[in-house]
Amino acid sequence: MKTEVRTDGAPAPAWVFSQGVRKGPILQVSGQGPQDPETSEYLHPGDVRAQTRRTLANVLAVLEAGGATVEDVVMFRVYLTRREDFAPMNEVYGEFIEEHVRDGVKPCRTTVFVELPHESMLVEIDAQAVIG
Repeated sequence: MKTEVRTDGAPAPAWVFSQGVRKGPILQVSGQGPQDPETSEYLHPGDVRAQTRRTLANVLAVLEAGGATVEDVVMFRVYLTRREDFAPMNEVYGEFIEEHVRDGVKPCRTTVFVELPHESMLVEIDAQAVIG
């Protein structure tokens, strides 16, 4: 059975997709950006560190709403607009992983450089988890 995952802990989807979808033990989290969950306002213009923290908090909210933890994540995909943002994003990402992954098995990750849908977005992150 396939179910839509919704949470007030992450911004509502801007277009025609779900925050997350769970089918059996698989949970896919749609790309999250640096938005305030209550207002959907884009936060921290020009600050990739702060944007990465907010984005990961949004991803975490959808994971938890779908019954997953970061330890259930098998793959994160990170989308950045600028190569020079890789190191600061990676530092914040590493701190997040250290805080949330206790079993020692870090999720896989791919980082792609792209043009994102909102001009102030420096980062977007999605995740896939297998629960259980």
